[in-house]
Amino acid sequence: MTEPVPPSWKRLDPDALLVAQAISAVLTTPVRELGAQAARQLLASPPSDRPLTPLDRVEETAIPTRSGSVRARLYHPPGPPSEDPRPALLYLHGGGFVLGTLDGVDEVCRALAARSGWAVLSPEYRLAPEHPYPAALEDALDTLAWLRASARDAGIDPDTIAVGGDSAGGNLAAALCLRLRDHGLPLPASQILVYPAVDDRFSTPSWTQFADAPLLTTADARWLWEQYVGGRPDVDQYAAPMKATSSRGLPPALVLTAEVDPLRDDAEAYADRLRNDGVPVTSVRHSGVFHGFFTEVGVFAKTDEAIDDVVRHLRGIAADRAASAS
Repeated sequence: MTEPVPPSWKRLDPDALLVAQAISAVLTTPVRELGAQAARQLLASPPSDRPLTPLDRVEETAIPTRSGSVRARLYHPPGPPSEDPRPALLYLHGGGFVLGTLDGVDEVCRALAARSGWAVLSPEYRLAPEHPYPAALEDALDTLAWLRASARDAGIDPDTIAVGGDSAGGNLAAALCLRLRDHGLPLPASQILVYPAVDDRFSTPSWTQFADAPLLTTADARWLWEQYVGGRPDVDQYAAPMKATSSRGLPPALVLTAEVDPLRDDAEAYADRLRNDGVPVTSVRHSGVFHGFFTEVGVFAKTDEAIDDVVRHLRGIAADRAASAS
């Protein structure tokens, strides 16, 4: 007997529906019931021997942090090294603070580097529940500091570094900007937030409307959040950026959302919050797709469109910086 299609799945485009059905066939037990270790083994993306976007230079490195070091990959744009330093994007992977690896975002980092002309640095920050908040944020802060300090040697412009990420990575990118602003430190050139997790109240309509969405349900999202914050009932704005008293003075933002996603309304409310506080914001909702689509290069038809959104934004930031310097 065929299981009924969850109501929210009826909003998916044909391409996304096929992906959702494939995921449900593999993910037969909710992530919250699997637990961290089993979910990691089931959902980990294997490394690709033939990436869809070959690059001449992808460097494996270890970045020193206050906790020791984290693995990272530095993706260089195509072509010979340039005499002029290139801009760079620090890209933080998603996975609900519990899941996610370098391999899981390898294809999207390659695509971003190839299409934008920006270098992309992707770190494998510490995960919960073994390393709850603020471990991941500390790793992100230390990685950005390392990138700025090492930029010249890597052919990167230390004054044109953006931060970004998807889901949990979007949370970390937003929190990183808040932390730097509040401590009077140099800000990134931009923040790219792809369906970011920014609030801990789970109260906007999409949490109910898309509670049964593919890949990430509301119940699983709550469980993942509990792992991240270590069960603490109240956290600060660096864990939940929507709690910040003001967004003024933060870097320009690009916010991307998926239509069928419990996080959608929170992310779009954060974009509105930034805009109302005078931060330049571009917000784009991609219809017919669900949480996680952005990093699935070659799987979702809409993924290319979303990557193009980011590429246009990065090129615009670089052009503005070049014009102001001339």
